[in-house]
Amino acid sequence: MDQRCVPGSQVDPRVAELRSAVARLRRQLAAHRAEFLDRSIAEEALATLAGLAAADHLDIPMLRRSLLLVAGAIGSVSALGDGLRQLREAVDLFGTSSRA
Repeated sequence: MDQRCVPGSQVDPRVAELRSAVARLRRQLAAHRAEFLDRSIAEEALATLAGLAAADHLDIPMLRRSLLLVAGAIGSVSALGDGLRQLREAVDLFGTSSRA
């Protein structure tokens, strides 16, 4: 089910959770002062995720690709591990993609 809204024009709670997780991790990344090689990749992938969460229709394969980019870029930064876990859980709420 890829719909962003449920009956009654309420925001799909999965989308709300995704937006929250993306915003949280973006704040954590901005506050993390230590430099690491792939910071710009993580920032770009998080911006893509934010755009996807704001779109009228979620592209699940793109959502998963962006999550993989973020995980690859910051996966070894332990201070961001909790935010990354929450982002993965939010993406997982959308199930698997119909395309491989």
